[in-house]
Amino acid sequence: MNLVKRNSALNNALPMLLDNFFNRDAFREGNLNFYDASTSIPAVNIKENADGYALEMVAPGMAKTDFKIELENDVLTISAEKSNQTTESDEGVYSRKEFSYQSLKRSFTFPQDIVDTERIEAKYEDGILYIKIPKKEEVLRNRIKQIEIS
Repeated sequence: MNLVKRNSALNNALPMLLDNFFNRDAFREGNLNFYDASTSIPAVNIKENADGYALEMVAPGMAKTDFKIELENDVLTISAEKSNQTTESDEGVYSRKEFSYQSLKRSFTFPQDIVDTERIEAKYEDGILYIKIPKKEEVLRNRIKQIEIS
């Protein structure tokens, strides 16, 4: 936000009102409350191979402690929240104070009774959350099928 000097409040009231209204992100889907919080749906790559699934989620600026990963009834939910407060003051009088809040949440449904929940691994590195989701041993054994020759 920039400070702008106005000569007369009455002469510039309508343009100022329109500037404030149109500079908001009010028309973005899901932002109907007109508040300035940053909530996003992060980009995700999901790969399936013979052994399981590999998930990569872009989440720059987060720390691994900001994430919460849950698996319930074959639904994997990844969420994260981060808030910051920056204050610059001169002897108790605010010259600037800023708050920020960022959150994300994504859910994924995996085929029933396929995922080995005990061996799921996650790591966060260079702004990307990596999750390895292995398939159950029974599923891996059943993928090779012998065909008899008559």
